[in-house]
Amino acid sequence: MSKFKNLRYNLNQIIALTEKNIKLRWRFKYSLIISFITPLIAILMPLIVMGKFFTLKQSFGPWTAQNFVIFQFIAYDIMLLKNIISEFPSQLHMEKYWQTLPGLIIAPFNRFNLLFGIFISRLILISIPFTIFFILSFIFFPISIPTILVILLIYFIIAILFSGLGLILGIFAVSNENIWKLLVFAITIFFWFSCVSYPYEIFPEVLQVVININPLYYLFDFLRLLWIQDNVLLTISSYPYHFIILLISGIVFPILGVYTFEMIYKKYGIVGY
Repeated sequence: MSKFKNLRYNLNQIIALTEKNIKLRWRFKYSLIISFITPLIAILMPLIVMGKFFTLKQSFGPWTAQNFVIFQFIAYDIMLLKNIISEFPSQLHMEKYWQTLPGLIIAPFNRFNLLFGIFISRLILISIPFTIFFILSFIFFPISIPTILVILLIYFIIAILFSGLGLILGIFAVSNENIWKLLVFAITIFFWFSCVSYPYEIFPEVLQVVININPLYYLFDFLRLLWIQDNVLLTISSYPYHFIILLISGIVFPILGVYTFEMIYKKYGIVGY
């Protein structure tokens, strides 16, 4: 097969899977709408709590009463992207009990196409609420076009990272549900200690030590700092460790997800019919 035909074949696989996933999700519209509303509720409490704290203290690190709304708007978009993680086990688990998953796995199907098909379908589904809050962020705190482009690239990298995590959860959801639940719990803890909703400075020192070893914290923090500083080179030079972790995570997690998928499927197959 020529390179062009191989590329077209892979694109057709991704498009077909994307279309299938979107149609499937639209069958459960209320569940989809709730997934958009839940992050909105999640950012209201930090706005209320931090609003009170800001009246007692002028700032928490770089965050003030004037720019903290950007923190929460970015948190909302991150939470939307986070749902990509649960999308993989949800769809694979569903197809497992429909008994359509073996055909999908046994067929000549590239595992990266599986990753990108579910990934793209989720991005399309969240595109409207994501764009609304991105525009709101720009209205409240305008930034330059180069910064916007870099921030969109970082969102994309974070989404790819979440897809890798989702693929790992997905294979355990169909091969070993006990480990799947443990991994879901572990990822929940990682998010709790990632400062996605509250600034790093508000946590006591003992918890800051835990946060410092969490790679998700550096990804989210770099994204927010870049927005309020509005200077790509300044943010990279000021926070090189954040930037390095961002790049490494965006490469490692998708590859790790596909590798884990292959390894666990070969070892355990599909269990629980």
